[in-house]
Amino acid sequence: MPNTVDRRSSGREQTEEMATPSDLPTELHLITPRRALGKIYLDWTPQPGCHVDHEGETYTVLERRHRYCFRGGRYQLEKIALYVQPSDTTSDRRLVNGRWVIGDPSCRWNALSPLLRCAVNPQGSCPDCLDYQSREP
Repeated sequence: MPNTVDRRSSGREQTEEMATPSDLPTELHLITPRRALGKIYLDWTPQPGCHVDHEGETYTVLERRHRYCFRGGRYQLEKIALYVQPSDTTSDRRLVNGRWVIGDPSCRWNALSPLLRCAVNPQGSCPDCLDYQSREP
């Protein structure tokens, strides 16, 4: 059910609907190379580190931006934009201490992050990495 706001203007009562995130199209923007991927409707609010599927591809959300417009004496949500990168890490994700991380969490150089694999080889493959060092307990 959409949110509604009652306003009194010049003695008249007006009712206008406020947009919710699921009512607005979410723009997808690829970080590198910079380009728009299109618009999608989402019934959830993806946080950085989440994965979003679009046209058969999986992307990792790096950043989420909301844009507001001042209308009728109040700010209203006008647009949502997600900045993403292609995700080939869905098979390389692991749950560590309640958080998703990519890469080998036993490596000293692993960032223990859902966005960045490690400082030495951020794009690479952990099994083929020559810089592997065991993380000290």
